[in-house]
Amino acid sequence: MSEQQSPVTPSAQRVSDRIDTTRPHSARFWNYFVGGKDNYEVDREIGDQIKAFFPGLVDVAVAGRQFLGRSVRHLVRDHGVRQFLDIGTGLPTADNTHQVAQDLAPEARIVYVDNDPLVLTHARALLTSSPEGVTDYIDADFYDPDTILAGAAATLDFDRPVALMLLGILGHADSFDKAREVVGRLMDGLPSGSYLVVYDGTRTSEGMIAAEKAYIESGAVPYYVREPAEIATLFDGLRILDPGFVRLSEWQPDADSAQVPADVDAFGGIGVKE
Repeated sequence: MSEQQSPVTPSAQRVSDRIDTTRPHSARFWNYFVGGKDNYEVDREIGDQIKAFFPGLVDVAVAGRQFLGRSVRHLVRDHGVRQFLDIGTGLPTADNTHQVAQDLAPEARIVYVDNDPLVLTHARALLTSSPEGVTDYIDADFYDPDTILAGAAATLDFDRPVALMLLGILGHADSFDKAREVVGRLMDGLPSGSYLVVYDGTRTSEGMIAAEKAYIESGAVPYYVREPAEIATLFDGLRILDPGFVRLSEWQPDADSAQVPADVDAFGGIGVKE
């Protein structure tokens, strides 16, 4: 879909009716932590509450955004990737996947996937492709991989490698076995030479565990932090790229990495389907 076209999404009225401003929302909550303005008082309240006893969660948000940039640049520059399937898009901020990719390769194609009503209202901001490239947006659920793959095939060429991006979303899965099954189905639908890019918050400090508890008790859709070893099983059957599945502060750090502590509670990595 070019930037002149409009995404096929529900009407603005129906989408707004689906937005619940009475309880925290993960996309708005994360938006607040990275300095965005697309959030409500209820999101800021729980954000401030958690920051008061665990400021490290802000570091996770910042490190996750940095990882997006570093991983996309690495795939475009060093592996020649020109196609991205970004699931669990979240709210647009600076340096979204298509902006990072098309800065290096204007012909890059990106498909975003989310079914959150708030994200849908901002979908237009994700469709500002370069003239040479394409961006598209699919209103679909993570647990419906067949719909995602069918929709993405309208924009992406499945005869060429695709990078599947799952950044900070798998903690929302109450069953990690089910999430792993869905990820496997998605990767099965992509050609050889495709990549799996994952990061998530991890159960690696008492502060992070307490933040998980406070967030769930706020009434928000739960986010579960897990052991890095469990999340790493998503890469079973893939060849993981250096430096492996590691803390985000250790994954090909650059000058910006110094903004977050070395022991940030989030791990990430990239695997390739051979």
